[in-house]
Amino acid sequence: MRGFLKKEWMEGVRTGRFFVLLMIFALFGMMNPMLAKLTPWMAQTMADQLADAGFASVAVNVDAMTSWTQFYKNIPVALLLFAIFGSQALPSEYGKGTLVSVVAKGLSRRRILAAKAILLTGTWTVLYAVCFGMTYGYSAYFWDNSVVEHLFFGAFCTWMSGLWVIAWILAFSSFAKSSAQVLLGMGGIVMLSYLPGIFPKLSDLSVIRLMDGMALLQGKEGPQDYVWLLCCAGASIALCMFFAVVCFERKKL
Repeated sequence: MRGFLKKEWMEGVRTGRFFVLLMIFALFGMMNPMLAKLTPWMAQTMADQLADAGFASVAVNVDAMTSWTQFYKNIPVALLLFAIFGSQALPSEYGKGTLVSVVAKGLSRRRILAAKAILLTGTWTVLYAVCFGMTYGYSAYFWDNSVVEHLFFGAFCTWMSGLWVIAWILAFSSFAKSSAQVLLGMGGIVMLSYLPGIFPKLSDLSVIRLMDGMALLQGKEGPQDYVWLLCCAGASIALCMFFAVVCFERKKL
């Protein structure tokens, strides 16, 4: 299993996929506070143009909350890019036929699936830490992060949503033949996850809420409001992994 993990890591490094994702997440991390910092200048530029046309405008004040608002707007896009990368984890192996020789040499299918899960989880954790860390550092430098409430708990919820996406990726990859089918299945799950949010009494079942941390940061909700939601996310992750193991054990390589 260690050898298989090393092979996976070296493949990601040699193809440049890890470095591309790292650059993208780092760019998002810098872009969040930079856009907030440039907002007054852009607003002033537009105000001058509107003044020439006879319209009045008001001054725009920004703080750390503005930066974190950009963070929660951009992190779903970054997670989508990561999902596109992760959707190739098993289907690419099917196409190359590399798993046949690995299984023939004695590596169990469960260990193969575990190695994929470890690699995807570790990659997501590092990428997310880079993006969050850069946003946190620049926001603290330009403003004061103390105006934001439950900052780290909100970050944990968003990280947990990434684990939820990884679990579904592995579940679909255990029987899908291509990354396109995995992404199509993920798209359907995301759309279904929005449905409980329409009904207030079922909103705690909408795992997508984990990526919307603004209610936490603004103090409108507290960690106690996310306990049931985190439990639902953890249960769905466990079910997805169980389903992935069952299907992958029976899949013809």
